[in-house]
Amino acid sequence: MSQKLAYHGGDKTIPDPLPTFRNRSGRQIGEEEKEALIEVVESGSLAYICGTKVGEFEMEFAALVGTQHAVSTSSGTAAIHTAIIYLNPEPGDEIIVSPITDIGGVTPILSQLAIPVFVDIDPYDQNMDPAKIEASITSRTRAIIVTHIYGAPADMDPIMEIANRHSLFVIEDCAQAHQTHYKGRTVGSIGHMGCFSFQQSKHITTGDGGMVVSDRDEQFGRKLRECMDKGWPREGGSRDHLFLAPNYHMTELQAAVGLVQLKKLGEAVRLRRESASILDNRLSTVSEVRALKWHPGCVETRFCYVFTLNHNKLAVTGQEFAAALAAEGVDCFNGYPGNVPIYKYPVIKDHKTFGSSGWPFTLVESHGSINYEEEICPEAEKACRDSVVIWWNEGLTAEHANLIADAIDKVIANYRR
Repeated sequence: MSQKLAYHGGDKTIPDPLPTFRNRSGRQIGEEEKEALIEVVESGSLAYICGTKVGEFEMEFAALVGTQHAVSTSSGTAAIHTAIIYLNPEPGDEIIVSPITDIGGVTPILSQLAIPVFVDIDPYDQNMDPAKIEASITSRTRAIIVTHIYGAPADMDPIMEIANRHSLFVIEDCAQAHQTHYKGRTVGSIGHMGCFSFQQSKHITTGDGGMVVSDRDEQFGRKLRECMDKGWPREGGSRDHLFLAPNYHMTELQAAVGLVQLKKLGEAVRLRRESASILDNRLSTVSEVRALKWHPGCVETRFCYVFTLNHNKLAVTGQEFAAALAAEGVDCFNGYPGNVPIYKYPVIKDHKTFGSSGWPFTLVESHGSINYEEEICPEAEKACRDSVVIWWNEGLTAEHANLIADAIDKVIANYRR
């Protein structure tokens, strides 16, 4: 007989809170970061244009990823926007993107009056399916944004082959994939540009912040740094503004924390992978669920732990399963970014963009007529409905992973057909 679920009034499998990315219990943050902040405060130089920490952080980050250049930004979303400003698309141009991503990977496209074109995922890892890209390429396609979701690398070789054949720019969204490797290469160094986030939940954090990396710092008639700095060529000594660009500066305070966090990144990734492997082993013989995988020769870094439900063996929806598991003490939710793909959120579905204009969708007739209520990416729709996403962090131990597995077993036992 199965144990009564906490969701229905039974005892919780995990009565005490698990380590979480939301506070120090799940983050490697301590005295070193405090000392770095004090140093910056005592210097009196808190802005990047006055201090040295931002420049140091950029240099060390570029060296870590293996690129020649790195430009810091105020967030991961700002990093993506900086990359698209650098690309300088025409209004109505198209940028291919995954429907399983954060809205921060899409709003920068809209902000430049370009149109996001959603290509379905491979359910194997929930990254963009390379086999489905070419059918979405048109004469207006300028770029592909490849999200390495959950810390697992997308299949980059075929993506780059398609991009090179069609002269498309490839932006890697590595917000969830710090030190993820694809066939011996660090993600962010494979495409033409890589974008990272240092938001609270990421493998390293500066609270908020981001980074754009590339082997070229000038292309499309623009310098990369100017694309996050008001189009301002500061090295010239004048106050020129060469093109429309926002102020996305990182502060010296953020960079100081980032420099310390970089020293802890390897250990954070190791701990995340170590504890997640325990859950891998526990779920490998459970036929009711399937943990996501990654391609051979690749190294994942476990931003989240994700599994999908086998409805042939479970009589429960993804929402119900996630709610029951959360009640047992597991920090989880149904589907990413939610239980519907990103294109079903009002900003895209209802064209909630620039006043009542509907831009950029209404700039091109065919895109203004797309009905986003339909399942335009059926695999993504299914993934959002059937996935359970567990927040992962470096504070989780083997004991915690086994407790999470016990909670999953309990929920399965209550919903097994």
